[in-house]
Amino acid sequence: MHVLVVEDDAVLADGLSRVLGGHGMVVEVVGDGARADALLQRAGGAEVVVLDIGLPGIDGFDVVRRLRARGSLVPVLLLTARDAVEDRVRGLELGADDYLVKPFATAELVARLRALARRNTPKPTVLALGELALDLTARRARVRGNPVELSAREWAVLEYLLQHGARVVSKQQIIEAILPWGDDLTLNAVEVYISRLRLKIADAGVSIRTIRGFGYMLESAAARGADD
Repeated sequence: MHVLVVEDDAVLADGLSRVLGGHGMVVEVVGDGARADALLQRAGGAEVVVLDIGLPGIDGFDVVRRLRARGSLVPVLLLTARDAVEDRVRGLELGADDYLVKPFATAELVARLRALARRNTPKPTVLALGELALDLTARRARVRGNPVELSAREWAVLEYLLQHGARVVSKQQIIEAILPWGDDLTLNAVEVYISRLRLKIADAGVSIRTIRGFGYMLESAAARGADD
C-alpha cells in the first residue's frame, strides 16, 4: 500500500513513516499542503492519504477540497486536535473519509488505513472458476456459457464458496454469511443446498469438496489433476 503522509511536525512524520513502513507500507512524507496537492495530481500516486489539518500555506481542508474537486476518490484520513470537533465535521463534509484525534495509537492508525484501502479496492463483477461464472451485477450463473437457474440461497452459498477460492469454509460460516436468509437456516439445510449445487455445476469442471470435520471448498478439475 502506498501511503502519503502530510504532516508538518517532523518528529511525528518520521515516527509515522517508521511505523507504517514496518507494516509493509510504502510511505511518502511531505510537510506542507502545496507539495501534497502537487503529488496528489500525479497519476498513480498514493492509495491512501494521512492528512494533518494544520499545515503551513494550503491547509488540510483545502487539500481535501482540491482533491475532491478533481474527482479523485483516494481515501483521506484526517489527523485532528482533541477539542476540534468543528474541524472534524468540516473535514468530513469536504470529503475526508475518516479521522483520528491526536494523540492516537499507531495500531489503530494502521487498522484504519487498511480498512480504507480495502473499501477503495474495486470489487469484482464476475466470480469464476473453471467453466463456472457468476455475474454479480446481472445476478446470472453460467456453466460453459449456458445459464443455470439458482435459488436465492443456492446463489448465496455458491457466491460465498467462490469468494473463498480454495479455502475451506464451515457450515456455520456459510449460514452466517448468507444472512438475512440464514436466520432460519440449519446445518442440514446447508447440506441440501450443497447437494443441489453439485448437480447444477457438475459440467463446469468444478466440484464442491467435503473436508470431513471442517466444511467445504471449491476445487477445479485442474487442481485435482495436479494433486493426483
